[in-house]
Formats: sequence, structure tokens, C-alpha cells
Amino acid sequence: MNLVVNGDAESGPGGTAEPVGSVTGWKVVQGAPALIAYTLGGGYPGTADPGPTPRGSRFFSGGDSPRTVLVQDITLPTAGIDAGYTRYELTAWLGGYATQEDGARLSVEFRDTRGTPLALSVLGPVTSAERGGRTGLVERRATATVPPGARTARVQLVLTRSGGGTSNDGYADGITLTLNTTGSTR
Repeated sequence: MNLVVNGDAESGPGGTAEPVGSVTGWKVVQGAPALIAYTLGGGYPGTADPGPTPRGSRFFSGGDSPRTVLVQDITLPTAGIDAGYTRYELTAWLGGYATQEDGARLSVEFRDTRGTPLALSVLGPVTSAERGGRTGLVERRATATVPPGARTARVQLVLTRSGGGTSNDGYADGITLTLNTTGSTR
């Protein structure tokens, strides 16, 4: 089960390149994200460009801000974690526009009851070379054991404009965090 709420940008306002004030399930910490429809056109990723299969109708974009940051704090189930039996998988489709180096970075930070960081995994950004100079999104994933003592996971999406222009063409879609308990807690 995916623990990330609205990791596919399908819920709430959006559908155009115009920034939105809020994103369902996420806290907008910095910038002004846009939830863009794959059918919008105008150089944005479309249904024929590299990306998730199957894909929904929308994806995350950095909007018109040089740096846009979205955060989601997730309470973790405790069964199996302290015994070291629980593994996680963080997955996202990350990308950008043509040969530009605007990008998306996704991280998950596992924290204890005091909020002290215990472990960090980072995906991206995906470079223009990794996209073959094309507009689109590429899948990235990380898998490891959830650190014993972890009680929350902070998922953070950072979309960054690296060059000129007014659009932040860091793109993301299909964000998931799943847990799998591999043994017994007995």
C-alpha cells in the first residue's frame, strides 16, 4: 500500500500550468507548484513522452518559482520496524524539459519519536542526458531497511529551475513509499 497521499497529482485544483495555492496531501513549504495535465501541450510532457505507464491525467511541476518544495509527514506502523524486519521502497518518476537541467529531487527521511533523523534516501534529479535530451520523466527507486526506532517518514519533493525562463520545468509523478515486513516480530 502506498503511504504517500496524492503522489500522482490527481487530487485537488490544477490541470493547467498556473500555480496552485495548495496541493491535497502535501504542505507547500516554498514556491508555487502547478499540477499540469498531460494533455496541456505547449512543450509540457504529453501522453506520448516518456513517463509512467499507466499514467494518470496530471503531474507535478515547479510552477513559476525558481524553487518549489512540497512536504508530507507520514506516521509509520510500528509492527516489524524495531525488529529490523521492515523494508521500504521509494519510487518516483522524475524529469524535465528537453535539454534544460531543471529538475526534481525526491527524498524520504526516517525519524524517531523526537524527530531526530535516522536515515535518508534521495532520488534524482534526472539530468537532460539521462532523459536523452527529451522532455519526459524517468523512473527512479530506492530500497532499504526501515531503521529501528523510526516512527515517521518525511517525504520531500524539491522542484528546481536551473536556468533562465519563467517556468520551473522540474517534473514528478507516481510518487510512492511502500513498506514490506519480511519476517516475524516474535
